[in-house]
Amino acid sequence: MIYGSLDHGFIEVIVGPMFSGKSEELIRRIRRAQIAKQKVQVFKPAIDDRYSIDKVVSHNGSSINAISVTKASEILDLLEEDTQVVAIDEIQFFDHSLVDVVREIADMGKRVICAGLDMDFRGEPFG
Repeated sequence: MIYGSLDHGFIEVIVGPMFSGKSEELIRRIRRAQIAKQKVQVFKPAIDDRYSIDKVVSHNGSSINAISVTKASEILDLLEEDTQVVAIDEIQFFDHSLVDVVREIADMGKRVICAGLDMDFRGEPFG
């Protein structure tokens, strides 16, 4: 799903169940942006420390460096002006303020790529 217009940035959301390749797809998109010489910043929630505290890691072992944050607003504080692409993994671990943060980043003209679970263990939407 992509949200955006020509005069702003845009938002890409990668969702699905566990083990569906969300983090792998996020890493793939990040690497493509880096190959295109775009400045990328990657964020993840500090609570996600399964594999690494400072990397997004997929189940197949692919990884990419990331900045751990405890709340969504920290992303805005750490965002560098010349960043073109912002990637956020495990979005289900953030509170609802992430929606406003992501919109604000897109309104700055940046591409935002988010990945996370869309449903909990009961099959109900997060949130």
